[in-house]
Amino acid sequence: MKNDKMTNQYRVNEQIRVKEVRVVGDDGSTVMPTRQALEMARHQGVDLVEISPKAQPPVCRFIDYSKFLYQQKKRAKEMKAKQVKVEVKEIRFGPQTGENDYNFKLKHAKEFLLDGNKVRAYVFFRGRSILFKEQGEVLLLRFANDLEEFGKVEQMPQLEGKKMAIFIAPKKAGAVKKSQQKMDRERREAEAKEAAMQAEAGKKESADEMPAGGGLFANAKISEEALRKLKENKE
Repeated sequence: MKNDKMTNQYRVNEQIRVKEVRVVGDDGSTVMPTRQALEMARHQGVDLVEISPKAQPPVCRFIDYSKFLYQQKKRAKEMKAKQVKVEVKEIRFGPQTGENDYNFKLKHAKEFLLDGNKVRAYVFFRGRSILFKEQGEVLLLRFANDLEEFGKVEQMPQLEGKKMAIFIAPKKAGAVKKSQQKMDRERREAEAKEAAMQAEAGKKESADEMPAGGGLFANAKISEEALRKLKENKE
């Protein structure tokens, strides 16, 4: 067997050196000499595994140790795969960042938070620009406010040397999803309103182009006049 931490976590068979053990199973538990328990394990084709060494006497089970280790490692691997690795993404500003650059970085911050990462946004003050530290603080607070649907502030703006930084952590997936649904609903409502306004404008334009009387009535009147003139010509 591979000599790793999990393999050495339990004492097995002859590694169990106490005089007696408590063997537990589906039908209860029995205290017996360790030698007798080993003989029973060999007879059943399994291993005697110590699962609670600090108990008096130590608690053991009859199990297939190789299969047991495989299941333990598989479970640990699955739990590790489910764990979300949180990274800290950094976004840098200057004390006088332009609007286009600000919106570009705001977009990236939203993506980072939606991916479950934290965001450390900071303003770097070069030389005498440290005089504008209040302006940098306002910028970071605005940044946090624009991200409130996607993240929550873990640390308010703090000056660290030539940097003023703020930490924003992602909100729970359900909260972000709810905010996204709200945004989608508002977008659909805006699109429906615009479509209705365009349709209303189209109706008005069509009405302006129609002859007096409008609609089917006007068309019927024109057709009737044309038929009358046609009869007069034949006569």
